[in-house]
Amino acid sequence: MNNKGKLYLIPTPLSEADMHLVLPEAVFRAVSEIDCYVVEELRTARRFLSAAGRRGQIENLELHELNEHTEAAEVEALGTLFEGGRNVGLISEAGLPAVADPGAALVALCHRKGIQVVPLVGPSSLMLALMASGLNGQSFAFRGYLPAKTPERKKALCELEKLSAKTAQSQIFIETPYRNDAMLQDILQCCNGQTKLCIATNISAEDEKILTKTVAQWKQNVPQIGKRPTVFILSA
Repeated sequence: MNNKGKLYLIPTPLSEADMHLVLPEAVFRAVSEIDCYVVEELRTARRFLSAAGRRGQIENLELHELNEHTEAAEVEALGTLFEGGRNVGLISEAGLPAVADPGAALVALCHRKGIQVVPLVGPSSLMLALMASGLNGQSFAFRGYLPAKTPERKKALCELEKLSAKTAQSQIFIETPYRNDAMLQDILQCCNGQTKLCIATNISAEDEKILTKTVAQWKQNVPQIGKRPTVFILSA
């Protein structure tokens, strides 16, 4: 008999907008019932849990941190949290847990140990950007973060443009916010003028902006993205 609990993947808002507008009731119900969480960042998780209905109860909750600095042995030790039928919630910094997120390591552990994983519905910046881009939503690939150094990044962009031209596949990628403008400059320098580029910034926030133009059109009026969370989609 499996006497282990379940892992609930708990989505969080992408912005400061009212979370009841972007999260379904099932998420709030799960938050009200789970008392043990694995989180990417403690302060952010406490703020989310408080706003999601656990205000005044945070000190009674058990929170464990899992981020890019967590060692493999530490991830493995988290498997003991599910003993005795205890359910655990996984919370990312923003959006969906385990997608471009270190929480994927815990999900993989649960599959190895036969622990049921329950994904809950919530906002995905990647899918929302693709939905609103007007680009190919039937064939697409998420490339995560491209190389940080300019020469390698430019090479990667050229390869993605060639792949998109060959396959008609939308290429989705993200960047560390403080490098957004450098990424845009490299795209404008490397890519063909007729290649389409969607820039999706601050998705679900009041100042959300999602625009698709050709590279040539972007060059006519280059935006300053700054450190706002952004998704880029390239389509040649």
